[in-house]
Amino acid sequence: MFRSRANTEKAATQVTSDLSTQTRDPQAPKGRPTPKRSEAQSQQRRRASTPTDRKSAMKQQREARRTDMARQRAALASGDERFLPARDKGPVRRYVRDYVDSRFCMAEFFLPLAVVILVLSMVRVGSLQNIALLLWLGVIVLIVVDSIGLWLRLKKQLAERFPDTPKRGAVAYGLMRTLQMRRLRLPKPQVKRGQRP
Repeated sequence: MFRSRANTEKAATQVTSDLSTQTRDPQAPKGRPTPKRSEAQSQQRRRASTPTDRKSAMKQQREARRTDMARQRAALASGDERFLPARDKGPVRRYVRDYVDSRFCMAEFFLPLAVVILVLSMVRVGSLQNIALLLWLGVIVLIVVDSIGLWLRLKKQLAERFPDTPKRGAVAYGLMRTLQMRRLRLPKPQVKRGQRP
């Protein structure tokens, strides 16, 4: 407890020098399992393919990102589950997409109707401007009512079909899909209108 600092430092250096001169017994465990040959070879390949300079590493990352994005775009167009983005993967999200795509929704006609209403409101005729205002209110009310109905029906269907699967955000995902026109939806619709998923 009351030893001098020099003595403790001397003892520490003596212990480390003793450890370095000792050879390890070949039969002694090394503290980790021996990797399989396939794992060791894949690690060697990974080390060999890793670029040594920063510029080529960035170029390699860019190429990998570009191929991933191309694969995702192709999957969004074809509906291939393997390469879809994380927000679109899984059986719950697929069912929500099919459920929304199989029916007419008022929200998908919002953009074309908004353009028509905007044109009507720009005309300098009082009666047309009043009609445009009433159309605007009617469209908003119809979208809200349709969205609430879809919310309730979809929630019920998901509870019946996927009782043990997490469904967080699935209904909101479906409502956001209704806001897009059917032709512009990604992933592309896999069911026809009227066809039940």
